[in-house]
Amino acid sequence: MSPVIPPSPSAADYATGRDRPLIPVVPDPIAFFRDWMAEARTKEPNDSNAMSLATVDSEGMPDVRIVLLKEISEAGFSFFTNLQSQKGRQLADNPRAALCLHWKSLRRQVRIRGNITRVSDAEADAYFASRAAQSRISAIASDQSRPLPDRAVFEQRIAEVSEVYGDGPDIPRPEFWGGFRLVPTEIEYWQDQAFRMHDRVRYTRAGDGWTTTRLYP
Repeated sequence: MSPVIPPSPSAADYATGRDRPLIPVVPDPIAFFRDWMAEARTKEPNDSNAMSLATVDSEGMPDVRIVLLKEISEAGFSFFTNLQSQKGRQLADNPRAALCLHWKSLRRQVRIRGNITRVSDAEADAYFASRAAQSRISAIASDQSRPLPDRAVFEQRIAEVSEVYGDGPDIPRPEFWGGFRLVPTEIEYWQDQAFRMHDRVRYTRAGDGWTTTRLYP
């Protein structure tokens, strides 16, 4: 094994841990997600709302990157981006995706699959307005995912946009920037257990409700 890869835990390592209760089966997996998210916010040192977003390009090649979850509702899980970015184009062409949140300090993971819809302009406006002024300026100046000939070109664009808008509150959302919502068809909760006997519970959309299956690890 490569020396940079940590070894598998030993029996002694597992013995120092505590027993974890099994994941409960609940009627509303989205409400349960809020509970896990709230706990993660108190435990994770950085970006507890960071999640992997998996998409597929026009040739069927999968793609994945980290984005930030920005809204949880009964309708789904929302995030925001440049609509002309690589992920924006992929989601427009194939509006299905998967998410994965991993909270290392809690030894938990949530996987979510479903269909993609666009959030409303009003929702995108509200979130864009909540960002720091320089973050909004950066979003306006960036041709996200497209070739950048030199870092200085981007910095010059930022300077030009800053000259137009300053750092005041009235920096408008550009038309090429918006949000997507993943409407879940499956949500799977995973929790670490000793000796790889992990606990997994999968919820599958069934009409207005959910069916539940506990899975082998």
